[in-house]
Amino acid sequence: MNWKAKWLAPLAAALLLTACGTKEETPNNTQQSTGNSEQAAQEGPYTVTDDRGIEVSFDHIPETIVSLQPSNTEILFSLGAGDKIIGATDYDNYPEEALNIERVSDSITINGERIIELNPDVVIAYTAGDSVQVEQLEAAGLKVFVIQSAASFDDVYGDIIQLSQVMGVEEKGEKIVEEIKQQIANVQEKTAALDEKKKVYFEIAPAPDTWSAGKGTFQQEVLTAAGVENVFAEQESWFKVAEEDVIKINPTVILTTVNYVEDPVSEIANRPGWSNIQAIVNKEIYFVDSDILSRPATRIGQAVELVAETVYPELFK
Repeated sequence: MNWKAKWLAPLAAALLLTACGTKEETPNNTQQSTGNSEQAAQEGPYTVTDDRGIEVSFDHIPETIVSLQPSNTEILFSLGAGDKIIGATDYDNYPEEALNIERVSDSITINGERIIELNPDVVIAYTAGDSVQVEQLEAAGLKVFVIQSAASFDDVYGDIIQLSQVMGVEEKGEKIVEEIKQQIANVQEKTAALDEKKKVYFEIAPAPDTWSAGKGTFQQEVLTAAGVENVFAEQESWFKVAEEDVIKINPTVILTTVNYVEDPVSEIANRPGWSNIQAIVNKEIYFVDSDILSRPATRIGQAVELVAETVYPELFK
């Protein structure tokens, strides 16, 4: 595999595993379902609407789950259902217990035969995946609940509520959402006193084909909530960056989530023509955890906090 291919693969996976569009307003996105699943689970069958608008019926709370997206796996663990997951993807690495779950997908292609063999009570799929594969699982008699990949905090909150309804723990889901909102509010209370926001260049793929994130991405919402100015906030989605534009904009801080090249901070600091960029002159180039910054799940409050602490450490002493 050549050098370029080495980073293209993880970049493609990273983009796939994060937002792929804004959810449409469906009953589940407004945090409603057919009845209260906690009560229904005790009294008999219950129904929860997935992001296809399909009402998925459950005779009982699922005891075995296959999760086909790392963010949903994180949410299920937060809801106390992690021990019920019997199949996950190659990228499911948080919490640590997720590493012990059998791999049934590379997040692009699923091992349908193995999933059918496992015969889970429910497969938690997502709309960025192959719909044909989902149809094959359903044709084999498996129950599939589809969640659209989150592009915003509100989408994440909706995902948490949906999965809490599926697992019959809606009150716990609501509590988690409130805790996340409070964590973000605590950060914003600290950054509200800033006289000026720092200009941040956020890099998700390295030279020679540098990529960043603009509006309509989950990362943009994290940066905004953290009180920083994304220098490419007006760009659409993920995009290839012209290095001369970074030089011209002259960011105050550079953040990188690149974790598949050796010493990404030094790589940025030593790029030809970048030596006069303010962030490089002042040595304000920082690596931030890729999973936390790109995974729309229950750690979004932590993501906001991480960015704010990195850019404004004086506010968190």
